[in-house]
Amino acid sequence: MNPDALRGHMDALLLSVLEDGPLHGYAIIEALQRRSGGALNVPTGTVYPALRRLERMGHLTSEWATVGGRRRRSYRLTSSGRAALDGERSSWQRFTDAIGSVLIPRPQH
Repeated sequence: MNPDALRGHMDALLLSVLEDGPLHGYAIIEALQRRSGGALNVPTGTVYPALRRLERMGHLTSEWATVGGRRRRSYRLTSSGRAALDGERSSWQRFTDAIGSVLIPRPQH
């Protein structure tokens, strides 16, 4: 998938992946790939700065844990993040409806 197509949608994708519970960074990347059927292969250089930005906005919280001798930072959705995700979903639906009406016109009666 063209990386430019993701521009402006990364926040919604990350918030959505975290909706079911906390994940560490690499697990978030894997979830994006899995949920997209392999179409989304987002580089860490895109994901981690977005996660930190979402945390500064109050949409995520994070905590460090040591697993198997390795430190991992896990991210969790906040109530503000859930509200932001709801807004992103509504915006996405309006966007796809508008674009779909142009790309797939319905017959005029």
